[in-house]
Amino acid sequence: MTDYQKLKLLGGLEIHQQLDTGKLFCRCPSYLRKDSPDFEIKRKLHKVAGETGEIDIAVEYEASLNKKFSYQGYKDTICLIEIDEEPPKQINPEALEEVLKIALLLNCQIYPVSQIMRKTVIDGSNTSGFQRTVLIAHSGFLETSFGKILIETIALEEDSARIISKENEKAIYRLDRLGIPLVEITTAPFSATPAQIKESALKIGEILRACKVKRGIGTIRQDVNINIKNHDKVEIKGFQEPKIMEKTIELEIERQLEELKENKKEGEVRNSQPDGTTKFLRPLPGKARMYPETDLPLLKISREQINKIKKCLPKLKTEIKEELKKKGLTEELINLILPDNLEEFNTLMKVYSKDASIVAKMIALWPKELSSKLKKPLEEIRKTLTEAALEKILAELKENRIEKNDIKKIMENIAKGESLENSLKKEEISHSEMEEEISKIIKSKPGLRPNAYMGIVMAEFKGKLDAKKAMEIISRILEK
Repeated sequence: MTDYQKLKLLGGLEIHQQLDTGKLFCRCPSYLRKDSPDFEIKRKLHKVAGETGEIDIAVEYEASLNKKFSYQGYKDTICLIEIDEEPPKQINPEALEEVLKIALLLNCQIYPVSQIMRKTVIDGSNTSGFQRTVLIAHSGFLETSFGKILIETIALEEDSARIISKENEKAIYRLDRLGIPLVEITTAPFSATPAQIKESALKIGEILRACKVKRGIGTIRQDVNINIKNHDKVEIKGFQEPKIMEKTIELEIERQLEELKENKKEGEVRNSQPDGTTKFLRPLPGKARMYPETDLPLLKISREQINKIKKCLPKLKTEIKEELKKKGLTEELINLILPDNLEEFNTLMKVYSKDASIVAKMIALWPKELSSKLKKPLEEIRKTLTEAALEKILAELKENRIEKNDIKKIMENIAKGESLENSLKKEEISHSEMEEEISKIIKSKPGLRPNAYMGIVMAEFKGKLDAKKAMEIISRILEK
């Protein structure tokens, strides 16, 4: 078994997550398109010095490749800002609010004033040759099972263009992704095992998913910084999912050990491969890539704005799970409710809060069972069993006009095409028949309380009786 403590393994995370808002420095939509582009522009990008006056080593390397780039776009969803022909607009306020929520959930201190910067990027992923980025917060922490992980910085930046094809001297990008808001979370280096590094990534992912972020492959990118004793930091890029992270870290440790045997220790940027191995990408960037954005003013975040956001911070999945358990839901029902059905569940619980399990089954379990039974697509079933229809059913239950046992049958009738009103109608017996039957029940079971008789009566007639009338008859007979 590998002794990670003896190796003095240090890990660090850089997580980039797309926010589910409009683009960061223009007002274009932030969705990806599959149709053919309307236009194509061509560029060749040049190296520039950062604010230190030096050219960064990673920029120097990219420039030496002498590549040509083509950019595809759409007339109705791409603007002049994305092709670097117009100055940027002010930061998208919705994106700023979301990144502030993330920073507060990670216990960070917010910068009251920040300079928006340009980060030199000449691999072709940006038409301008730089990426706009701004520091939002610093000095936070994340609680894990093995202690606190320090959060160094949180930045808000624009995502790069989407690669379509790449050859030795030419690359084609699409501009639909360029400018999508991206939150970058950077941890401080920490001593940990590969499993603990993965745990930290998952914990940060949980916090991100509590906020308004995009979901799916390509919307989150996780970089892991790894080094062992006597070896410089190696940055591994390209993790889409954490499941291969442990294997990749273990293989990287082996690679660094082999390099040390050959008296090599230089850090570099490597790309994660599907089998857990890594491949050289470029030298590690330094601090000479950044210079100020002159087209935008300083970003100012007020204490009032922070306090307002603090009052409406979202709950984490683990917190929501605990709350649902307290309401009586099983683990199976909780997993069916989270995350997609939670809003509807909370809405319906306002109508009927006595039995959370019934509400959860109505939303997430019974529609699936009806889809299988009626051989109809689940989507079609859900179109008939609308939130409004379920609210009405629960309102009837609350008023004791139907029983819990009636609900699934009512839902089935609605799914078959029967109207909500007809599905809720009950085949009631007449007043005289009701009185006669209740008298028989009371005579056969003397000495019970009114509520006990009520339970027997309602079970006997399976909701065909009006509950209020039935109780009146029971009370009158018992008074005789």
